[in-house]
Amino acid sequence: MLERGEMMGFQEAHQAWLDRHTARRSGERKSRLERGHGHGERLFLEQVWWPLFGHFDHLHPEYEVLDWRGQPYFVDFAWIVGNVRFVFEVKGYGPHVQQMDRVRYCRELNRETFLQTLGYRVVSIPYDDLEQRPEIIRYLLKTLLLPFANMGIDPDHSLAEREILFLVQKKNGQIRPVDLVRELDVNWRTAVKLLQRLCDKGKLRPVAAGRSGRITRYERVVEGADVVWM
Repeated sequence: MLERGEMMGFQEAHQAWLDRHTARRSGERKSRLERGHGHGERLFLEQVWWPLFGHFDHLHPEYEVLDWRGQPYFVDFAWIVGNVRFVFEVKGYGPHVQQMDRVRYCRELNRETFLQTLGYRVVSIPYDDLEQRPEIIRYLLKTLLLPFANMGIDPDHSLAEREILFLVQKKNGQIRPVDLVRELDVNWRTAVKLLQRLCDKGKLRPVAAGRSGRITRYERVVEGADVVWM
C-alpha cells in the first residue's frame, strides 16, 4: 500500500488527499470544498507545497473557522500540527484588491487579525508569484516553516542541523552525504561530519551497504514524540 507521497506523483497524491477530505464532509462544508478548491489553490500545492514536503499531511483545504462575530467562513488551507497552526490564503490582485469594496476589505483584514488571536499564523500567498515566480514562495515558506519541520528538533540544534533534518523529511527519511553537497553547498568531509553529529544526537543512524559495511546513507530515527514530515 502506498503511504503519503513516497511512490505517488502529485496528481495521484493530490486526488487521494482531496477525496479523503471530501468523503469526511457534508452539506455546506463539502460544497465549499468542491467549489472553493480551484486553480489557485491547486497551483499552490503543485508549485510550492508538494516540491517542499512531498505530502499533504495535516493540511486541510477550505478549512472552516469562525470570525469575531461567530460567523463561519473558509480559509484556503489550514496546516495544524499539535499546537502549531498556520493559515495559507492564495490571493489574486483582482479579487482581493481591485474588485473588493472598502467594507469587504476591512472585514478581511479584521478576520486575519482575529485568526491571530486564535493562535493561527496567517500567510498570504500572491497568485502572480505562484504563476511566474513560485521559487520565491518556496524559499519563503521553507524559511518560515523550517523550525516546525520536525517537532522533535531540540532548540540547541544548529541551523545546518535543522536544514539537514528538513532534507531528511523531504527525502522520505533517508539521506546521503552527496545530498548535502548538492543541497547545502558544503564539501564531502563537512557533510559526513554533520551527519555523524546528528547520529551522536540520536536523530539519524548510519546504514551500511551490503557486505562491505561501508556507510553510504543515513536514515531518520523515528521517536514517539516526533511529528513526521516526509
